[in-house]
Amino acid sequence: MYSLFNPKNMPLTPFLFFTGKGGVGKTSTACATAVALADQGKSVLLVSTDPASNLQDVLEVALTNEPMAIPGVPNLSACNIDPEESARAYKENVVGPYRGKLPDAVLATMEEQLSGACTVEIAAFDEFSHLLADETILDQFDHVLFDTAPTGHTLRLLQLPTAWSGFLEESTHGASCLGPLAGLEGKKEMYAKAVASLSDREKTTLLLIARSDNSSLLEADRASGELKEIGIRNQLLIVNGLLQTHQPEDAVSTAFYSRQRQALQETPEALKQVMTYALPFVSYSLTGVENLRHLFSSYAMTTFEVEDTTEEALALPGLNQVIEDFSEKNTRVIFTMGKGGGGKTSIASAIAVGLSEKGHRVHLTTTDLAAHLAYTFAGSETRDNLSISSINPQIEVERYKQTVLANAGNGLSDEELAYLQEDLESPCTEEIALFQAFAAVVEKSENEIVVIDTAPTGHTLLLLDSTEAYHKEMSRSTGDVPENVKKLLPRLRNPQETGVVIVTLAEATPVLEAARLQEDLKRAQIAPKWWVINQSLYATETTDPVLRGRASSEKKWITKVNEELAAKCAVIPWLQEEKIGYTQLKEFIL
Repeated sequence: MYSLFNPKNMPLTPFLFFTGKGGVGKTSTACATAVALADQGKSVLLVSTDPASNLQDVLEVALTNEPMAIPGVPNLSACNIDPEESARAYKENVVGPYRGKLPDAVLATMEEQLSGACTVEIAAFDEFSHLLADETILDQFDHVLFDTAPTGHTLRLLQLPTAWSGFLEESTHGASCLGPLAGLEGKKEMYAKAVASLSDREKTTLLLIARSDNSSLLEADRASGELKEIGIRNQLLIVNGLLQTHQPEDAVSTAFYSRQRQALQETPEALKQVMTYALPFVSYSLTGVENLRHLFSSYAMTTFEVEDTTEEALALPGLNQVIEDFSEKNTRVIFTMGKGGGGKTSIASAIAVGLSEKGHRVHLTTTDLAAHLAYTFAGSETRDNLSISSINPQIEVERYKQTVLANAGNGLSDEELAYLQEDLESPCTEEIALFQAFAAVVEKSENEIVVIDTAPTGHTLLLLDSTEAYHKEMSRSTGDVPENVKKLLPRLRNPQETGVVIVTLAEATPVLEAARLQEDLKRAQIAPKWWVINQSLYATETTDPVLRGRASSEKKWITKVNEELAAKCAVIPWLQEEKIGYTQLKEFIL
């Protein structure tokens, strides 16, 4: 279908950026590529600025923010820059001068605006801009590989003149997670050089990493389009984890193979225009230099793929226990949360159906634009117990943007207005807009259990909270918080009323990102009740040697979630078909 990606057989630019949503294999692909290039005699620097990076786990060596030689790989150096630590210093640089001069509520709003993912990304960009802008760096290294890449939103923001003006110190529209960007002061020239290097086809290649599933390919398409808009057009797509063959007698293997091919057929048209390669789904864990070398040299089965059958199997409850728990405790608001691609919509739907089957009146609301939920549930005999609504993210976000622009845009110059408009493209804008829509649904459904597919992060909840505090004190903020949101915020903090379910996969990056999400929620005084590990091959009875080998590697992450992270943990096996519709979803509770 696609040629296999192999850095030994293709010319590559000096700067290589690996990007993609969490869990697609950015780090392992970047590490394997770095090792392959170094083995060819190239001098290579590998840099991670991903807050959920497991670079040291993949290379099996402790790393710092200073480049260090990797044992067993002559010519390869690596460093693991901590963007969250950089973000903390960055935040203090911005907020510190105002301590004791501005009211506490104002400082709280500024601090929370600077606590989001966008600020971490700005801080990460600040770190690797030094490498991109340093003209002597390519005298030292033939290739510099970056494990993660900035979004088009961040780069567009930094190219706006207002990002460097005093306007940011005074802006109080309250919509953004970026907040005042005074920390950028004095770095405009360096950032301009960095952006120029990113756009230079002779210098930089963007490698979009995706899995063969719809949500991952859609994210790659979005990132590709955003970055093309600002001139980063030298792109490659790598479809990672593509099962090369299957065993017809193994139902799991056959379904896995077929679903991957179906997803590839549905690749967005614009993404089909990007040169595409594949990497195989392998049975072993991509950790350690030898395993990384094996990825590009041989795809045969090896001894480290064999599962240790002497170990006792993990026994964890299924989703039916999650539903039983919420039913017994009469939990009134239930959120499913987690990174895209983990199956939040299916889990939310199954919980709603399960509670409906137990006699509860349930309202399920989702941001899933594939309206198959309402369509499939239509005409069901038990529909009286279950109502469904679908919230259109595009409509809600656009409505929210227009409200903020109408309130905050008056009197701004063209440059300031352009900054505000780009600021509203931040991830928090969508979270706030959708949360307001969810709050309206909850308010109308006082006599039902409300199951909500997706939820805002703890950062966004605190941002809404601090905006309200700011509004009370200053009475001039334009980031007004609606009444139904004010009522819902404390309700979410009440464990007697609200249950949060974190949905993840049994892989390194999804688990680490979910752990960060949980800490974020705890900052907002919300403690998740359940973790659900979805799509687990470990929980299947597959005999396919490749899938069985990967299943064995999941055990480490299932154990970590169960013993270290989750108050309660459930596991759902990888399913041969997607459960769509009331009747099929009932199978989760059997």
